[in-house]
Amino acid sequence: QVQLVESGGGLVQAGGSLRLSCAASGRTFSSYAMGWFRQAPGKEREFVARISRSGGSTYYQDSVKGRFTISRDNAKNTAYLQMNSLKPEDTAVYYCAASIGSLTVRVGSVDLWGQGTQVTVSS
Repeated sequence: QVQLVESGGGLVQAGGSLRLSCAASGRTFSSYAMGWFRQAPGKEREFVARISRSGGSTYYQDSVKGRFTISRDNAKNTAYLQMNSLKPEDTAVYYCAASIGSLTVRVGSVDLWGQGTQVTVSS
């Protein structure tokens, strides 16, 4: 029912900001918990942030707390990741994720993935 398409990645200098968007098709977007994961070259895919179906609850990986903000607009069928104070270690492909059940820090909890958008942060 739902297909996820990310956008908004790019090249920024350290300390800069980007906003990623995840546009969903289908009729059941609000039924899914949403999240963001990232994967750097040579590393496993890791959890970044999650948001509940209503948007009332969020959770972040420790390394991005205070810098990243996840949000969603169910009327627009879109989830977002606002990234501020970017660091070179944030460089990765960022993936939008959806779960009809519980979305956790584990990649196995994800039911649907976007195709990813590259974020590169220069020193």
